[in-house]
Amino acid sequence: MKIAKISRSLSSPSQWHELRWGRQFQTLISDEIQPWLSKLYGSHFIKIGPLSHSIDTSRCAISHQVRIGNDITQVDLVGDKDKLPVMSKSIDACLITHALAWSKDPHQVLREVDRVLVDDGWMILSEFNPFSLLGLVRAWPGLVNKARFYPKSRLIDWLSLLNYEIVSYRATQLLPWRSQTGILTRHFPSLGCNHLILARKRTYPLTLAKKRASAQGARLRPAVNVSRQICSLGDHHEADK
Repeated sequence: MKIAKISRSLSSPSQWHELRWGRQFQTLISDEIQPWLSKLYGSHFIKIGPLSHSIDTSRCAISHQVRIGNDITQVDLVGDKDKLPVMSKSIDACLITHALAWSKDPHQVLREVDRVLVDDGWMILSEFNPFSLLGLVRAWPGLVNKARFYPKSRLIDWLSLLNYEIVSYRATQLLPWRSQTGILTRHFPSLGCNHLILARKRTYPLTLAKKRASAQGARLRPAVNVSRQICSLGDHHEADK
C-alpha cells in the first residue's frame, strides 16, 4: 500500500465544470445526500473545499452553513483544509467533497475535521473510486486533473482509526458521463465512480460498563465472604454459650 502523504503540491479544481463530467458528479452528489441531510442537527455546518461549496444542502436543518477555502471571492471563511480556522469541538456537521483527492496529506485533513467536530458530530465524505470505469481511465489528460483515488476499505479504515461509525455507504454513478445509471448501479454497486460515506464521530468510555461491573464485583466478593465468615463465627459462639 502506498503512503498517503506526498511531498508535491496538487492543483485542485475550483469549480465542477473544470472536471470532465463534473456537472454530472455535482448533480448526483447533491441528489444522493438529501436523505442524509435530515439526520443532521445542531448549530454549525461547514463545507470544506471548493467542490463542496456548490453542493445543495439547503434542506439541512442546520441553518448556519459556512464555506471554507482559499478563494476569498467564493468562501465565507478563508483557510486551508489541513489547518481549519475553527475552534476545536465547535462544528456539528461537515461536508468534504473530493478534498482528499487533491490533498498532500489526507490523514491531516481528516484529523483536522475530527478536531473541530463535536462528539457525535457528522461527516459526509465523497471521493473517487479507483475500482471503477473512471479509475481505469484516470490517466487520460484533463480527465480528473491528477486526482488521487482511494478504495473504500482504505477510507473506512482511516475513519475507524479516528473512532468514526460508518452510518451509510453508497457507490454511485457507474457510468461517469451520466448522473443516474439506474439498473447498472444497482447490480454493480462496487463499481460506481464515486464513494459516498456518512460517518459519525463516536466517543466511548475507557472501561466498558460490562467490564467495569465485573471488576467491581470481583472487588466486593472478598468483603462479602468475610462478612459471612464473621456471621458464622458469631453463630458458633452463641451456640457454645
